[in-house]
Amino acid sequence: MTRTRTLFLCAATTLLAAATLPGTAAAVTPAAPREAQPCVRSPHPVDGPGRQVLETVRRAKHDLDLKSVLVRVTVDGHELVTDAVGESMTGVPAEPDMHFRAGSVVFPYMTVTLLQLVEQGVVGLDDPVGRWLPELPHGDRITLRMLGDATSGIHDYVTDPAFLAQLEAEPFRHWTPEELVGIADPEHLWYEPGTNWSYSHANFVLLGAALEKITGTRLDRLLEQHVTGPLGLDDTRNSFTPDIPTPVLHAFTSERGTYEESTFWNPSWTTAPGAVITTQICDLARSAEAIGTGELLSPSSFRTQLDPGTVGLGGPTDTCPATVCVPDFNTPSTHYGLGLLVANDWVVQNPSFSGYAAIEAYYPGQRVAIAVATTKGCNTPDGNTAEVIAKELSTVLVPDHPLK
Repeated sequence: MTRTRTLFLCAATTLLAAATLPGTAAAVTPAAPREAQPCVRSPHPVDGPGRQVLETVRRAKHDLDLKSVLVRVTVDGHELVTDAVGESMTGVPAEPDMHFRAGSVVFPYMTVTLLQLVEQGVVGLDDPVGRWLPELPHGDRITLRMLGDATSGIHDYVTDPAFLAQLEAEPFRHWTPEELVGIADPEHLWYEPGTNWSYSHANFVLLGAALEKITGTRLDRLLEQHVTGPLGLDDTRNSFTPDIPTPVLHAFTSERGTYEESTFWNPSWTTAPGAVITTQICDLARSAEAIGTGELLSPSSFRTQLDPGTVGLGGPTDTCPATVCVPDFNTPSTHYGLGLLVANDWVVQNPSFSGYAAIEAYYPGQRVAIAVATTKGCNTPDGNTAEVIAKELSTVLVPDHPLK
């Protein structure tokens, strides 16, 4: 999820304070969570790929005018590099164990949970969502699969100019699911459900609500039971407030015209209540490994997550503009799966909002996981800078098959 705005002059607030792959899935029951290890800087390598990773990160921090960069790379589950460069706040060095907002990293957690429920026979992937959300317009034609793979035809409220204006004017405002879905206007779809692809945050607001109705369990507890608990992601958690667990990686942005702190802007608009997560860089790398290998799914469910029928979808219609329904990754090797992106065989999620950017990326061919989180400086360019760095790192680590 990305909001890009023209940057303006920095203020003195600087001083104040996010195609099928080789089958590597394990059994449905994951291995026991690994013993928790502190998330700290690894010894600096003197040569080899680890040193190249650090050099790339330091160069990118300078070239992109970033305030901080956190990075962790693993190969076959073993640490290659963990580091943090820059500052959280002026005079406060960034550290690997600092927590940051992870946004859409939670989307594959939601779809993994859904696929597990399908495996257990609780639901069918093509069951109409109206069975659990009877008030949803077109709920008899929109399925659970369509919510997870963004083919429902429901508008994205994040592209709505009036919503963006309110978000800019009131960054601390709490948004309810009803308000967000109302802005998305599900009564008037962009296209017939299942016939096209368009990214919409509303899909995951609705999927979260459906998962709660299906299981009778609050979403944050459901995700902990099905994903973060089994994987040992102890530093990845939901909050129903803008709070972030300490230690905090602070964020700054110029998107409202002045360079200002945005750490505690209210993230309630980003997804369903119970799925508004923060994490740290070691958990993010572990998440990349688990999601990228299908660790929590059967091989058949993992194949479905990677391609639920979305390859080739994404095009303008009479009602869905080209700027929305033609994804910028509309190439034969890149598509959206169930809550994740498959890009040149890398399995990816890449949140970016309110001054935070991050990415988790996994390449099964060489079992490489890349996790990067960044915060903005005064003149940081628009876009997901963590993704920019991850792509550069992929050319170092997998030069014959980089992330594109």
